Amino acid sequence: MNPIYLDYNATTPLDVAVREAMRPYFEGNYGNPSSIHRIGRQARSALDNARDRISKVWRCQPSEIVFTSGGTESNNLAILGAARRGRGRGRHLITSAIEHHSVLHCFQYLERCEGFNVTYLPVDGQGLVDPDSLAAAVRPDTILVSIMAANNEVGTIQAIDQLGALCSERGLIFHTDATQWFGKEPVVSVSQFNASLVSVCAHKLYGPKGIGALFIRSGTGLDSQILGGGHEHEHRAGTENLPGIIGLAEVCERFLAEPVFPKADLMAKVEALRKHLKGYAGVTIQGSLERSLANTVAFTVKNSDNLTLVAGFDLAGVCVSSGSACAAGSIQASHVLLAMGVNPAEANALVRFSLGRETSWKEVEMVKEAIDRVVGGQGDGQ
Repeated sequence: MNPIYLDYNATTPLDVAVREAMRPYFEGNYGNPSSIHRIGRQARSALDNARDRISKVWRCQPSEIVFTSGGTESNNLAILGAARRGRGRGRHLITSAIEHHSVLHCFQYLERCEGFNVTYLPVDGQGLVDPDSLAAAVRPDTILVSIMAANNEVGTIQAIDQLGALCSERGLIFHTDATQWFGKEPVVSVSQFNASLVSVCAHKLYGPKGIGALFIRSGTGLDSQILGGGHEHEHRAGTENLPGIIGLAEVCERFLAEPVFPKADLMAKVEALRKHLKGYAGVTIQGSLERSLANTVAFTVKNSDNLTLVAGFDLAGVCVSSGSACAAGSIQASHVLLAMGVNPAEANALVRFSLGRETSWKEVEMVKEAIDRVVGGQGDGQ
């Protein structure tokens, strides 16, 4: 029997229609968009058309879209690029303690190696950033704030428009990692985040791996982090991944206004799993119940650890995660849970179920049986 896949926050399968839209750019239209001969010009035309298509969905200018290799590169370009360009105005940066490591490691590097000072905002027990704490942290030399739109580990959704508006009022560059938002929450316009910089990647919403984008609001200066050419409006050197870009355009048109993750259906399935988990005395549901991604269930199990739990579910035929897929194999406690005030032992026993459009009610019932075997086997029976 095929395993049950509950790790959609890590990646999604490639949508069949998206794959077919990409196919011609692996085969006939294979040119380098920077070449000036006719095959190169055909590729350039397709690239420009894809950028235009995305800009219409995002309701921004085509020139405000820079294609990258994914969410990690988008985050690196936004944070390192903005900090280095703005260092003459100040060296104080603000982020939250629960960011993805592709954000946190950038700030830690800037602090350790380039003379910047970073404030890491706390979160409450649900993983929420208090806008008042952001306002209090702003200093005259603050130049950049980065706070994720939705957390990848526990699913908490921030009041991102409010946080962005606060930064805008103070003249600060605001970046948000929205890789978990796109495809799960509605996107009417990229401006809804009130951000100067917005990171996106395709493989979180049924698109291909290896392609992402960074929205850069006009007038926002960034230092390029990849040198070697004038590609992407001189923001990112390197031959463009044309098939991937076509795939990103397809998912943006298909899966943003009406999210590809069916919210009402997933909320019902998530609630059924939460209810079952609550039957175990040693289980604690983590994150916000009111402000959370509809597809995400995060929980900890007393007197266990993440590797034991993930391996146990895998043996039971269910693919789950202990948090970020970028920390695969880690035996460290979740930095997100630690920031939320969870004790270290419990924070090292995190399991994340993240459901997708393919998740059936039959699978939900089978996952309940797996919970009984795996969690029940930890000594905390119903």
